[in-house]
Amino acid sequence: MSECTLREATVADQSAIMDIYNDAVLHSTATFDLDPRTWEVQQQWFQQHRPPHRIFVATLGDAVAGWGSLSPFRPKPGYRFTAEDSIYVHKDFRGRGMGAALLGLLIEAARRGRFHSIMALIDGDNTVSVHLHERFGFRHVGTFPQVGFKFGRWLDVVHMQRVLE
Repeated sequence: MSECTLREATVADQSAIMDIYNDAVLHSTATFDLDPRTWEVQQQWFQQHRPPHRIFVATLGDAVAGWGSLSPFRPKPGYRFTAEDSIYVHKDFRGRGMGAALLGLLIEAARRGRFHSIMALIDGDNTVSVHLHERFGFRHVGTFPQVGFKFGRWLDVVHMQRVLE
């Protein structure tokens, strides 16, 4: 992980962020989106992440190898002190600790942003993400069985939460 740099995402990172996300859309159940994100949707999504919501990237040299975000958990104002985290690492760079580095950075950003808790909604088969979140103090708070459908099969969603001190 020493060769990796973590930083706040810039407008110039949007294309790489979108490419990593769209690969997950097409080849994984990390997201339940079925269609790749368009450039217009990517730009809207990026603009919605003004502080306290944030986007960070992990870079190797000049390449964006992964990204993480804190997004609104739900749109209603009563949820304003809860964020949802997302972490995506390019398939060629997985297993190098970038996901852990990004999650640690997201937790610190959530504290600075005065969030009370962070939610993670994870495909029930994604044990790597579940274990990563457990390592960072997230607790399993529920499973919604068979609420997603992708690649011809029903998918569970594991809800995990970290209450910030």
